[in-house]
Amino acid sequence: MSISTSHPTEDILNELENAADQHDPLTFGEMMDVLGQHTFAPVLMLVGLIMMVPGPADIPGVPTVLGLLVIVVAGQIVMHREHLWVPEWMERRKVKAERARKMASWVRKPAQWMDWLTKPRYQWLINHAGASIIAIACVLVAMTTPILEFVPFSANVAGAAIAAFALALLAKDGLVAGFAIVLSVATAGLVVYQFLGN
Repeated sequence: MSISTSHPTEDILNELENAADQHDPLTFGEMMDVLGQHTFAPVLMLVGLIMMVPGPADIPGVPTVLGLLVIVVAGQIVMHREHLWVPEWMERRKVKAERARKMASWVRKPAQWMDWLTKPRYQWLINHAGASIIAIACVLVAMTTPILEFVPFSANVAGAAIAAFALALLAKDGLVAGFAIVLSVATAGLVVYQFLGN
């Protein structure tokens, strides 16, 4: 699959909807096959989008499973692997085609907005070591997901941060990477506020 730097998020959603039309239920392995196993950022984007959608991220255990997947994928970016590998049990995770279409529909307008805002800029934040730093940031956000299950809406914000990091990689947009860092700090702030408030 070829993902453009001008409309990366919409490209992913289009491919997800096409896959849902062909498979029911749709496994994560099939989603990976559609996106391309050599493209780490699209998989991170997909996971981030799922996590930021109201509903799926509110199901107990889902944020933690998605967080583990982010760690697996982002960790491989840090290790500079050429081929994406995920455990077989993750590949077998299923979602009904209709639910996949609804998720894509829910984030369609935000995706168009994000793609409209992004463009290649401040690429020194993305190139070379920058990609590894972004991947490490995704891992740090993902490591908080077990705690986020107890903090309302925090998993959605974490998903938005991961999606923004992935979008920064896809669009080669350093400014979006900065925005993702802000979302990551907001996630940490929600956790701290929740626990200090109690």
